[in-house]
Amino acid sequence: METPRVSRVNPPSPAAHESAVDPNAGPSLTDLLLRIARQDRSAFALFYEQTSKRVYGLARRVLIDPDLSEDATQEVYLQVWNTAERFNPALGSPMAWLMTLAHRRAVDKVRSEQSATDREARYGAATQTIDHDDVVDTVTQRLEAESVVRCLDTLTETQQESVKLAYYGGLTYREVAEKLGVAVPTIKSRIRDGLLRLKTCLGVT
Repeated sequence: METPRVSRVNPPSPAAHESAVDPNAGPSLTDLLLRIARQDRSAFALFYEQTSKRVYGLARRVLIDPDLSEDATQEVYLQVWNTAERFNPALGSPMAWLMTLAHRRAVDKVRSEQSATDREARYGAATQTIDHDDVVDTVTQRLEAESVVRCLDTLTETQQESVKLAYYGGLTYREVAEKLGVAVPTIKSRIRDGLLRLKTCLGVT
């Protein structure tokens, strides 16, 4: 059967204490729970009417926040609708059972909210670290690139030409030699001497 809709709870006034149930006013809470276990909507509505202010009051004391307290209250009554058959009159009164559900639900909500806050904090810290590292890496790479360009200017024209074709153009020694019309040993010598000069300029040991 479809779960009944639970209305929003009106916060109790200061004078609304425990909303005691008059035995002469109608079915007892135990009777109502037994009927709710059989999916009786009218019993659920009456049970909610007679007990919701106390449940909301407990949730409000634990959670402080009124919206969270209303959410917790609704969740408690959905739990009542789905688990009323588990109530055992021999183990305690209906109100004791209900307030135990309410307290557990409120505490769970506190933990859930705290976990969400902690996750957001961890994510924020991780994101800041990643952003910072990206900036550092970008700056470092840019400085290194500028240093290489500056040091390339210290090479001879033939060394520059050979090094750029081999390391920026991705050509082999033979391909560089063919492109420049120079012997392979000569190209190897130019590139070797050029790299040694670059290492010295860059401070690479």
